[in-house]
Amino acid sequence: MLFAGIGPQGQQRLLASRAAIVGCGAIGAAAANLLVRAGVGYLRIIDRDFVEPSNLQRQTLFDEADALNALPKAVAAERKLRSINSSVSVEGLVADLSPGNAQELLGGVDLLLDGTDNFESRFLINDFAVKSGLPWIYAAAVASYGLTMAIQPGATACLACLLETGANSGGLEETCDTIGVLGPIVNLIASLEVAEALKFLSGRPEALHARLLSCDVWSGHLQSIRVARNPDCRACAKREFTYLDGEAQPHITMCGRDSVQIHERSRSLNLTALGVRLAPIVEDVRQNDFLLRFRVAPYEMTVFADGRAILKGSKDPAVARSLYARYIGA
Repeated sequence: MLFAGIGPQGQQRLLASRAAIVGCGAIGAAAANLLVRAGVGYLRIIDRDFVEPSNLQRQTLFDEADALNALPKAVAAERKLRSINSSVSVEGLVADLSPGNAQELLGGVDLLLDGTDNFESRFLINDFAVKSGLPWIYAAAVASYGLTMAIQPGATACLACLLETGANSGGLEETCDTIGVLGPIVNLIASLEVAEALKFLSGRPEALHARLLSCDVWSGHLQSIRVARNPDCRACAKREFTYLDGEAQPHITMCGRDSVQIHERSRSLNLTALGVRLAPIVEDVRQNDFLLRFRVAPYEMTVFADGRAILKGSKDPAVARSLYARYIGA
C-alpha cells in the first residue's frame, strides 16, 4: 500500500481480483507464490503433472516430501499457498487444458497467466482470451533465456501475431528437459510476468508497456520490443480460433493395451539428431531408418519420422502429451 503505483485503493482491488495460472511448473510456481503474497483475492492453479525430484532445482513451491509422495503439482501448490496467505482463496485443479474444458477452466477470472511448457497450450489460451476479450500474460523460459508479454485483446498484439507465420515451423524444439533451465531465469520471468499482472489487477492499466521483454541471465542480454498487431492475424484479426475449436491440436487415441498414440500433423523429425540429443538424458535409445525408441522409466516412447509417437506404460493421454512436449517439443 505504501508503493505509489498501487496504494490502498489498488490493494483493495487486488483483494477483490481473480486470476488463473495455467501450469504450475517453474514459472507458474514462482508466479503463484508472488501473487498470493501480494494479496490477490482468488487464484486458480491448473496443472496436469505431478512433482518429481528433478523439479526441485527450479520449482520453488515444492520440496522433497512432495516429490516422494508424487503429489499433483496443483494439490501441492494449493497446500503451500494456503499456508503462506490464508486470506487468499486458492483452488488447485488437477486437469489437462483442452478445447473441450477451456471455458470451465479459464472462465470466471479477470486475468490469465502462462505457466505452461508447450505452445499448443499457449495458443489455446490465446484463442480463448482473444475470443473472450480476457487479458493474459505470455511467459516462457529455457536454458538461461526467457521472455514475457502482456496481451490485451483488441488493444495489443496477441500471441498469434507474435509467433505464427504462414510457414510450418515443424522440426525439433528445445525444451527444459533436453537443454536444461536455470532457476534464476524462471524466477526473473515470473517476476516480470507478475509485475504486469499487478498492474492489471490493481486497476493501473496506464502502467502497462505492451512490450515483449526478453532476458538472458547468462549473457546479460536484455531486450524490450514493441510488437505490432498483424492485420492478417488468424486469431485477433480474422477471428479464426483453430486451437479453441480443436482443429490444431494433435489427435490422441488409445493404441493397444496400456498405450497411447499421438497423431502429430505435418511434422518431420530428424531421428538421428533427436537420438543424439536424447542419449545423455534418457535410457536405452535405439533407432533404425523408420523410428526411434527410448525409455523414461516406467514409460517407453517410440517416435516416428512423421512426428507420430506411441507411449507404452500409460493409458492417460495427458501423460503422453506431457512426455511428448518434454522430450520432442510441442
